[in-house]
Amino acid sequence: MWRLSLFILVMLSAWVSAAQASECPALLQGDLQKLRSQERIDLCAAFAGKPLLVVNTASFCGFTPQFKGLEALYQRYKGQGLEMLGVPSDDFRQEADSSEETAKVCYVNYGVTFAMTETQPVTGPAAIPLFKALTAQSKAPSWNFSKYVVDRQGKVIASFSSRTKPDDPALIAAVEKAIASAP
Repeated sequence: MWRLSLFILVMLSAWVSAAQASECPALLQGDLQKLRSQERIDLCAAFAGKPLLVVNTASFCGFTPQFKGLEALYQRYKGQGLEMLGVPSDDFRQEADSSEETAKVCYVNYGVTFAMTETQPVTGPAAIPLFKALTAQSKAPSWNFSKYVVDRQGKVIASFSSRTKPDDPALIAAVEKAIASAP
């Protein structure tokens, strides 16, 4: 009898795990190290079913002042469910050498409160799975501060170049569309 109970428990556990994995979009599978923290961000737990703006960032880029506008955009829409994820990358050779320096630029210089990760590769074969999925649904980042708007189902509904400022009407419209999307 105990073997049958154990078998049922194992099968039920496998079924629940499979169901949970199928509810999480492929784009959000995995986790990333949080900037200057021992914590990891479980992408599915943090962002599944939520509108999301993902940005690859760099501390010493001509577009770095966009952090101010990104934070303003986040503050404007976070009450409506918007999540934002900044992913520092040195793919374009403009990221700080240490996470301490990156954190200073983000948190101290620009007052960022949205989620930030440790430096990650975002282009080419070494790109992290999140950016491979973003690229598969749209295009690879061609420079720092490329922006990806993701709806509640984990689908990229728009992507924007570095030149698109956070207060650009097209970006705002895409964010509002993601917020309005059905879970």
